[in-house]
Amino acid sequence: MKPDLYARPIWSKRWVLFQIDRVAASSDPKVTGSVTEKVTICVTERSRCRIFVHIELTKSVTQTRLSSSETVKIHLVIRFLKKVTPSLRNAALALASALMLVLAFPDTGWWWLAWFAFVPVLLAVVDERNSVTAFVLGQFFGTAYFFGTTWWLAYAPIHYGGFPAVFAYLLIFFACVIVGFFPAVFAAIFNFVWRKYGSWSLLAAPFIWVGSEYLRLLLTGNNWNAIGYSQAFGLQAILNAASVGGVYLVSFNIVAFSTLVVAAIKVTAAAADPFKSRIPLLALSTYFVAPAGIIYLLVDPTLRTAFSDRRKRNLSLALVAVSTCAAALMFFFAAGARTEAKPSSPSDLAATAVVVQADVPMTPLSAVKLDQLRSRQIQLASEGLAKVQNGTRLVILPESPMNYMYTDDREFQTFINDFARRNNAWVLFNSAEPDNESTRYFNSAVMIDPNGRKAGQYDKVHLVPFGEAMPFPLDGVLPGLVGTFAYGREFDTLPVGDAKAGILICFESNFGTLSRRFVGDGADVLIELTNDGYLGPTPVLRQHLANAVFRAVETSRPVLRATNVGVTGYIDERGQISDTLPVYQEGTRIWPVKRGNGELTFYVRFGDWVAWLGIAVTLALIGYSFFLGRKRDAI
Repeated sequence: MKPDLYARPIWSKRWVLFQIDRVAASSDPKVTGSVTEKVTICVTERSRCRIFVHIELTKSVTQTRLSSSETVKIHLVIRFLKKVTPSLRNAALALASALMLVLAFPDTGWWWLAWFAFVPVLLAVVDERNSVTAFVLGQFFGTAYFFGTTWWLAYAPIHYGGFPAVFAYLLIFFACVIVGFFPAVFAAIFNFVWRKYGSWSLLAAPFIWVGSEYLRLLLTGNNWNAIGYSQAFGLQAILNAASVGGVYLVSFNIVAFSTLVVAAIKVTAAAADPFKSRIPLLALSTYFVAPAGIIYLLVDPTLRTAFSDRRKRNLSLALVAVSTCAAALMFFFAAGARTEAKPSSPSDLAATAVVVQADVPMTPLSAVKLDQLRSRQIQLASEGLAKVQNGTRLVILPESPMNYMYTDDREFQTFINDFARRNNAWVLFNSAEPDNESTRYFNSAVMIDPNGRKAGQYDKVHLVPFGEAMPFPLDGVLPGLVGTFAYGREFDTLPVGDAKAGILICFESNFGTLSRRFVGDGADVLIELTNDGYLGPTPVLRQHLANAVFRAVETSRPVLRATNVGVTGYIDERGQISDTLPVYQEGTRIWPVKRGNGELTFYVRFGDWVAWLGIAVTLALIGYSFFLGRKRDAI
């Protein structure tokens, strides 16, 4: 019998292994099976061959034979999995970080956990052997974090779309996998920088993180639950930073503090260069508490010894100086915003607002039921107006499923105009208004003056992706889940007596750039019209409220928040919430609308400069690393 021959290569970085199998039937009548003679040839990079021969007896009558291509595929898959899979320890650390962040956000609200949440994942990322495994680790961390804080998105498809719960949660999970890409990018870049620069790279971690957060906003049009939002209900001193650099400066500070802890941990470990390992700890400790950094510089034996070296002495002093200046400037501009937000005098009162929380059900409603609900809203507004006898009066109706259409519905137009004239009041409400350039409608806010005439209209600029409009290239191909609206094209402020209001419709409170634009155009107050009823009594209510808190602090303007089911509340210029209504109950609140003093915060003047700085630093580090690599190769 002619023997069968099999040859298969197995690759490594420095050698190629060939296994040649010679299979023949056994000549021993007492043995049932076959004899496999394996000849192994190893060719090293120095072209030396080593041959190993051994004999195997197989007791099976039939031997399963893999083709050489199948064997190669198996080895390649195994090698690939080993190459991209992070260690179990590091995966556990990443999961711990994600869980800490989930607990830092509403409804749990243990906001202080966020300041330590990045410690485990940073330690895990720097421990990974390459940027590929770090990327996978970051993807795992990001997916767990986003799913843990946005699982409530499944509420609407389950309760109103008839989706099976398992399918709905799977859809949300896959969406979280997509946005988990951005923490993965952070992890990959940070790991790359760590392997290039060692301990120095810890100083880059906050910049890389805010850059990745802003990249998420630029590419997806959404930055829900950026890390900084976890601090909306925390200490005032933490919130104040938002008036300087927006939510991204708060995110920066959170990651910087975790990095400080990591730097302290790394200092305790043996290091080839003890001075170099202390640099991040010196800079970051000075940034948060300048005296602590200076004391550390004076008492640490390694840093004191380094003072005899002129280069190290100058570097240490420069780091202390830069960190101290950065912290001082942040405090200075934040304190300036607080001074500008001092209480207004009674003469600054422009109007008194009666805000209605309607509690309109999300289930389909008959025409009769809609008329009853409209009458009830007007009754609540009238009762509130009766308590305001003097001055300019404003009624604010929230976004809700009432589906008002001021332009197309002549009956409603007459009804609301008559109500405004009869009560000598301004009336602000949500309405679907036609887009004259297409067949679509805008999701709009319409203002009626006391004479019963339309005084202004703002069309929602930032539509909910997949909900109110499909993103490119699906726009016009598939409808949104709740409708297909036209994007607003103007940033119109609306008059309220002799004051101006910037309007945020629901999801738009997530965009600091929008409120900044309104205030830059002269808005004295921000008014948010919101309906979170489709998402149920879940953490979304307070997470959405957290967005509005930051918009108030960033712009140093109060936010009047009118919602369908909650949380309706008044947010002052410092981000403090007051006079809220219980959720999922109808009711009214009466709040002042005051003229602003015209002062603009650092954030209103310069926008998301922290995020752009983060992107610039990240690109510079990557570019410089490649430049050094090519320079070394050339040498």
